[in-house]
Amino acid sequence: MNNSFQKELLRGYPIDEVGVDERVSRLNSRSIKKDSKKQALRLALSMIDLTTLEGKDSPGKILQLCRKAQFPHAPIPDLPHVAAVCVYPSLVSIAKHELKDTDIRIASVATSFPAGMAKLEIKLDDAQYAVDEGADEIDMVISRGQFLKGNYNYVYDEIAAVKNVCRDVHLKVILETGELGTLENVRKASQLALHAGADFIKTSTGKIHPAATQQVTLVMLETIKDYYITTGRMVGMKPAGGIRNAKQAVQYLVMLRETLGQRWLTPNLFRFGASSLTNDLLMQIVKQETGVYQSSYYFSED
Repeated sequence: MNNSFQKELLRGYPIDEVGVDERVSRLNSRSIKKDSKKQALRLALSMIDLTTLEGKDSPGKILQLCRKAQFPHAPIPDLPHVAAVCVYPSLVSIAKHELKDTDIRIASVATSFPAGMAKLEIKLDDAQYAVDEGADEIDMVISRGQFLKGNYNYVYDEIAAVKNVCRDVHLKVILETGELGTLENVRKASQLALHAGADFIKTSTGKIHPAATQQVTLVMLETIKDYYITTGRMVGMKPAGGIRNAKQAVQYLVMLRETLGQRWLTPNLFRFGASSLTNDLLMQIVKQETGVYQSSYYFSED
């Protein structure tokens, strides 16, 4: 990490939390026409990282997940598939084989997910294993304890080392914003990840509360915007955890478009880490198509 960037981090960047709340409120009040809503629902579905990260995960569950990723709801065959499936490293090869003839990407958590409490060598081995198994994307967690102690060089070097292992595999850096305490810390952690080589920055593991919030997401999007203006490099964003319904998803898409513009409205640059969101999007899409609401039990869980 060069000296000028380190000085910028130490100097900080004051954030008006009241102003952030007001901007989020204004964006949420936007009215959306019916046709635009239909497009937004399908776009949100195409941006989902369909995820299972449980100790009871099995090959059979991964096969079911991959099936749903390809065909979210069989009665509507023209629905878009999701962006990716996200699994533990030991299950990557199963998903890779099942999705080999599709455009759906295989993401894997690594670096001692979710706490990240391990030596760097172990984290790098974890990431390397996932890459060797065929992962297209690695979701790593930063060392929040080191960050909160002000050891920014440690966190920067750790991210850079994992990116070096990933090579052309996309790296999504999880900040676990619920543990960072302030929006200023969220901005600092975002800056660290961007400058260290992240291809995406991600709010949360989904394992603690609070996870993704619109306020945190807005700060991260603004940081990406400033980074793009400075470097010309487009970096993605992934809010994860706590986004459970279609209305929230559409609000996030409005925020994305108003902050970063139309070019970021693609699964290549924006994802939802919220598997429970999938069925609510499907319920809303079916309602738009047929005029009838279906029960959540109408859709498969995996």
